[in-house]
Amino acid sequence: MKIGIIGAMQMEVDNLKEAMENQTTECVSGVNFVSGNIGDVEVVAAVCGVGKVFAAICAEAMILKYNPDMVINVGVAGTLTKDLSVLDVAVASDVFQHDMDTSALGDPVGLISGLNQIYFPTDEKMKNLLCDCLRDKGINYVTGPIATGDLFMHDPAKKAQVRSDFRAIAAEMEGGSIGHVCTVNNVPFAVLRSISDGDGGAMDYQTFAEKAAVVSIEIVLDFISRL
Repeated sequence: MKIGIIGAMQMEVDNLKEAMENQTTECVSGVNFVSGNIGDVEVVAAVCGVGKVFAAICAEAMILKYNPDMVINVGVAGTLTKDLSVLDVAVASDVFQHDMDTSALGDPVGLISGLNQIYFPTDEKMKNLLCDCLRDKGINYVTGPIATGDLFMHDPAKKAQVRSDFRAIAAEMEGGSIGHVCTVNNVPFAVLRSISDGDGGAMDYQTFAEKAAVVSIEIVLDFISRL
């Protein structure tokens, strides 16, 4: 069993690396991939960088070079629902790209041309196991669609629009493109986001991002122990 783990920022994977044994590091397509073991599970982890293109580059390179059996995208997000507060967790049922827009051609907003779909479903078994970990730890979580786009979403009107149009529970900048790449390559994937910002937007993020990133990695370590 080999699991790939992708975070957007260094703080999102630092704690994971501390748990890995027999580490090796290799740079592929400008991304540093750290391989090793956590218990009996092979792990390859990477910091992809912020935004959809960096995330897609990382996911494709990871899949082609290391052939993981599954991929988890971890990190932080802003909440789009009153049911999630700072340091709660969003678990994706689906991911989508809210800034993909060919509606001028008659398409619905979010449609990925060529694949003819808006939502990329996460793997049901992976999602359920993540929820089990959260439930056992007593961490409040919500499952639902997670929105991805190349902007830090802080405007209340934009948040309300994405929530209304897509039923989204959280917004971030990588999961939708990683889900896109995994779907094209037939690799099961999951997306886990600890909430770093609510109505406070950027101010909340600066205060809570590091703590939120630690929460997401703790859940992933528990997930790995249960595989």
